[in-house]
Amino acid sequence: MNNSERGLLEGLNEVDWVELGHACGRAHDVPGQITALCSPDEAAREDALMSLFGNIFHQGTRYSASPFAVPFLARIALGGPRSVREGVLSLLTVLAIDWHDEYDLPQGIDIKAWRAAAAKLSMDEALAWYDERIAAEPDEEERNEIKETRAEWAAGRLMDSRASALLSYDAVRAELPSLLALLDDPDPAIRTKTAYLSAWFPEEAAAILPLLLDRVQVKDSVTVTATALVAVGLLGDITLTSQLGPHLDATEPLIRWAAATALARIGSAEDATGLGTDLTEHVITELAAAAADTPKPDIGYNEGDIPGYISRSLLSLANHDRESVLHGVADCLPAMPSHHTGWTAKRALAVSFAEPFHDDLPPFSELTEGQQRLLQALVTAGPWGGYEKTFEESLRNRQLPDTRAALRVYVGLPDDGRDERNEGAWG
Repeated sequence: MNNSERGLLEGLNEVDWVELGHACGRAHDVPGQITALCSPDEAAREDALMSLFGNIFHQGTRYSASPFAVPFLARIALGGPRSVREGVLSLLTVLAIDWHDEYDLPQGIDIKAWRAAAAKLSMDEALAWYDERIAAEPDEEERNEIKETRAEWAAGRLMDSRASALLSYDAVRAELPSLLALLDDPDPAIRTKTAYLSAWFPEEAAAILPLLLDRVQVKDSVTVTATALVAVGLLGDITLTSQLGPHLDATEPLIRWAAATALARIGSAEDATGLGTDLTEHVITELAAAAADTPKPDIGYNEGDIPGYISRSLLSLANHDRESVLHGVADCLPAMPSHHTGWTAKRALAVSFAEPFHDDLPPFSELTEGQQRLLQALVTAGPWGGYEKTFEESLRNRQLPDTRAALRVYVGLPDDGRDERNEGAWG
């Protein structure tokens, strides 16, 4: 190990990893995996990174070992082997914030609510719950397993998922002052990952925003600039309108989308009227244009689902121009991953048909053009047959056809025979 590696890994063996836990049990293997990230062998580095994704971050869960790994990962992101730094930044990001946490696009992370929820948790209450289960369990083998789990909790190796995730979030937050230097890294992929990471720390907005604003003012790769613009929108407020507005007229469609996304967020956070009528219309126009011709960038937001993000941003501005919003959402739905369509479909129905039809369902031709476009899109792109069929319930509650076959007939399309086995009634 050379002097540079020693600096990156200094203090690694001083952590009592055996007393910490991860997805596969005790965390005794974590120091070896972190060390391997600095190996001269590229295959070993890749294997180590995959192992860390699987143990200190597993399907969204963070463990007692997770925050202890963060300082070493941050050093490697700053000065480790070039081929591993981008992946380490991705690991730091998911250790901080992931799909199970308190964020909801387009508004971003609600850290106050997350902290409030975690503060309500009590170790004493958790242990008491396990004691009740132990006392009530007649099977000795089952009882012993519960005792082992209780012991892990008592030793601090297991925690409520929200509370343990918050510990990792705060560990990454503590490293932000040094990690933000990577916004000026020579590698555009590193700059992009750093801008994306920074978007989730509103408590550090005062330090982050000036750096992001400097980044979007200099000529950079389109992906870096777009990622930074969206981050500004997630962290900023209405006072940044004048700095974001000019980017709506950028040459690159992706940058126009990013500026519109940022402005939609700060505008909807201020009840949309804060942007003013003309600017809000400009934002909706750019988002709708992006919906019709979706950018295909390497963007991390919304798991890379730009059409889904566009639809969420548009729906946040529906009170301003419902028809244009519905047109844009209808364009987005077919391009979205199927597992992302549920929220958009149900929210769009609520916007489009705020009140159910109390009398007979009107002919399709009597609906507004936006309503027609939405229902036509839902025929092919709706989340039919999803969990508990909540989408079908949303249709039914509005007195709309609640099967694909019935909706096809209503919008004037011939029955394609695909829905013969679907159950549900309407009318």
